[in-house]
Amino acid sequence: MVQIKSPEQIAKMREAGLVVAAIHAATREAAVPGASTRDLDQVARKVLAEHDAKPNFLGYGGFPATICTSVNEVVVHGIPSDDVILKDGDIISIDCGAIIDGWHGDAAYTAFVGSGHSPELVELSRVTEESMWAGIAAMKQGNRLVDVSRAIETYIRRQPKPGGGKYGIIEDYGGHGIGTEMHMDPHLLNYVDRKRGKGPKLVPGFCLAIEPMVSLGTPRTEVLSDDWTVITTDGTWSSHWEHSVALTEQGPLVLTAPDGGKAKLADLGITAAPDPLA
Repeated sequence: MVQIKSPEQIAKMREAGLVVAAIHAATREAAVPGASTRDLDQVARKVLAEHDAKPNFLGYGGFPATICTSVNEVVVHGIPSDDVILKDGDIISIDCGAIIDGWHGDAAYTAFVGSGHSPELVELSRVTEESMWAGIAAMKQGNRLVDVSRAIETYIRRQPKPGGGKYGIIEDYGGHGIGTEMHMDPHLLNYVDRKRGKGPKLVPGFCLAIEPMVSLGTPRTEVLSDDWTVITTDGTWSSHWEHSVALTEQGPLVLTAPDGGKAKLADLGITAAPDPLA
């Protein structure tokens, strides 16, 4: 059952989304060589406290931290630790969320630690981020869930990979509905699986967390012994980008983007919905 939100409920989700955006800004600034991933978790906790918001990751299924910190070959669900120290040349994907009055926000980004990153890594992050925006652009009335999956996959498949080969679109993890819970129906694949059909129609009030995960090699993953950390099976590095998006009568609203997605969607020829908090 897909939860359809009212404009008032979407406004609450926008409040939570702006807290997530603030966490992104603060952790991006703190993701420097010599910082531990635990340090980043503490930064996120401080931002949540400043906004009187609750974390939605902490305790979720037993997860022991406020954010996920996934470094290099870690795809998703990396646990912050004093032992994981960021080094020059690393990449890190930070996934985090917030709850305001029972409504959730959830988003992720990939950051470059220090300098000296290869063009291959820079392009990996760019392709992953742009595929997310292609999926967001497919959030249109009358489209179906599969149209979002197709937009993400099509964008990735059309990008030449430096050095040859293909990008790996992670198979076991994807996007999801979001609202009064962080993870809700429907599950959103980042590729088209014809066995799953077209999925539900996209209507105003439909909210999705759109989150492609892409590796430089395999689409396959394995979970480490901590039961959380997900790595690529071939050790290739990966990127993860995510925004929570609401479809409104006026178009898509990117709940976790500071500007509601206005600038990026304009580049794609789409008018973002008005910000209900503006």
